[in-house]
Amino acid sequence: MYDVVALGELLIDFAAQGLGEDGYPIMAAHPGGAPANCLAALAACGKKAALLGKVGQDMFGEKLIGTLRQAGIGTEGIVKGDDVFTTLAFVSFDENGDRSFAFARKPGADTALRPEEVDLSLIEQARVFHFGSLSLTDEPARSATQKAVEYAKQAGKAITFDPNFRPPLWGSQEHARQQMLWGLEQADVVKISDDEVSFLFGCPPQEGAARIRQHFGTKLVLVTMGAKGCWYENPKASGHVPAFRMDTIDTTGAGDIFGGTAIAQLLDEACPPQELEAEALERIVRYASAAAGISTTRSGGISSVPTRSEVEAFLAQVQQ
Repeated sequence: MYDVVALGELLIDFAAQGLGEDGYPIMAAHPGGAPANCLAALAACGKKAALLGKVGQDMFGEKLIGTLRQAGIGTEGIVKGDDVFTTLAFVSFDENGDRSFAFARKPGADTALRPEEVDLSLIEQARVFHFGSLSLTDEPARSATQKAVEYAKQAGKAITFDPNFRPPLWGSQEHARQQMLWGLEQADVVKISDDEVSFLFGCPPQEGAARIRQHFGTKLVLVTMGAKGCWYENPKASGHVPAFRMDTIDTTGAGDIFGGTAIAQLLDEACPPQELEAEALERIVRYASAAAGISTTRSGGISSVPTRSEVEAFLAQVQQ
């Protein structure tokens, strides 16, 4: 049995590490992909997780599968394609550690996942099914995602969703908006950024959280706001939890790590997310914020996930 099974992209993030003598960026390779980062955080919290996705039958694909195994993530749902390359992302940073992206994904292996390649038996074994928006950008991965979500809902699984908007990967903003709204319609729990709330609804985080919960019937909404913290809302409570101050060098995967850590904490609760009181929600968000914050002091996505003991030690220190 699995606590969480996710579907989506598994890729290599090439992060800029300064400029060479010829003026071109020096890039460092890190394993990533939003669903994979999320599952790595879950595994670090002691949860059992597996990924459904596709990589190329190439050196990066083999390396990524090995990385998932080392992180404690099940790989039996990973398909290796001999006609596509493993997806690559190229990341540059500004002075605050915020990122801009370019992708080698025309197509990338993650977009080539076909519906018949999705191992539905893994979803059957899970308590929670998780997905993001990047598997909705192109066919056949879009149909594969829709099939997996439909199966999970019919099987009575809890559904979590992270829009994870990346403008360069969409044919148009309207297409992105339609698919992201479709994802919101499916989810019990949503982790969304303030930028994504602004893109979808043109409103601040608090209004966006209320709108998502009321319009889509979402049980819990977590709106991350980077250094400004997180706004949470369910039917019983809403509120803001400040972020921790960190010596940030790289924000890659921080939102995914927040989401995975929050899901892990939710799984430990005795009641469903829509019934949690403010005290429990603040505890969950604070723990997830600590994990995400620690990750920003390191490079990469999967490779930046802190251990449970690191998070607990950090929280104990800041409480002194």
